[in-house]
Amino acid sequence: NDKPSLSSELLLSLSLSSRAIERAILPGRRFPSLGFGTPKSSKGFLGKSSPLWQYILDHSLREHPMLKKLRLLTADQPWSNMMVSCDQAQLMANLVKLIKAKKVIEIGVFTGYNTLNMALVLPDNGRVIACDINEDYAKIGKPLWQEVNHKIDLRIKPAVQTLDELLAAGEGETFDFAFIDADKESYNEYYEKCLRLIKKGGIIAIDNVLWGGRVLKPRKDDLATQSIHHLNEKLLRDTRVSISMIPMGDGVTLAFKL
Repeated sequence: NDKPSLSSELLLSLSLSSRAIERAILPGRRFPSLGFGTPKSSKGFLGKSSPLWQYILDHSLREHPMLKKLRLLTADQPWSNMMVSCDQAQLMANLVKLIKAKKVIEIGVFTGYNTLNMALVLPDNGRVIACDINEDYAKIGKPLWQEVNHKIDLRIKPAVQTLDELLAAGEGETFDFAFIDADKESYNEYYEKCLRLIKKGGIIAIDNVLWGGRVLKPRKDDLATQSIHHLNEKLLRDTRVSISMIPMGDGVTLAFKL
C-alpha cells in the first residue's frame, strides 16, 4: 500500500493522553509551561530529576544499544540540549514503522540520534534524506551508523536547497515521513516544501512547537518564537492536514497529509 495511514484509535489515544497529562499533573492550569518526556530544558514541568519522568522512561523506552551510545556521546557536547528527546525519537520511529515508510526526510540532524533511530526501523531498501549545514556534529554519530549507513543520505547544505532539488528531480509526493527540527525562522518554508514532497497519508512531525513556553507571549523582536507561533496558528487552520500537538519534549506537532 503506497498510501500510509494512521488508525483513528492511535490519533484518539494521543489526544486523550495529552489531556490526561494536563488533568493529572497540572490541575487548574489551562496551559502547561513546556513539554513532556525527556526535557530539553530545566524549565519543563517534568524536570530531569522528576520521579514521574524517570518512571515513564523506565516503563516505555526501548533504546537500541547504538542509540544509547550516541545519546551518551551527545550528552558530552556543549549543545547537547539540541538533541531530540529519546522518548520523542522513539515515537517518531514507531510512526515510521507503523505507516510502513520507505522514504523519510529529516531537517536538522545534529549528531544523528533521530536519524539513526528512524533508519533502524526502515526496510533495507528505505532511506533517510538527512539535511544539515554542519557536518562536525554529524561526524560524532556517523561511526555508530554503520549498521544502517546504506539507508542514510546525509546532505550538508541548506535544507531548502536539498528540498528544492528533490522537487526538481520529480520526487514530489513520494516521501512518507518528514521530521523538522532546524532553524526556526525557516519553519514555514520547510513545512510547505515537505508538504509537497510527502504523499497523501504521510506525516510531517514538527519539533519545538512549544519553544520553552515562549509561544504563549511571543516578543516582537524574537523572530524564532514568532515563526513557530505563526506556524502553529497556520496549522490549526490548514485544511490540507489533520494535526495533533503533543506535549512531549519541547512540543511536537504531527501533521497528517489529507
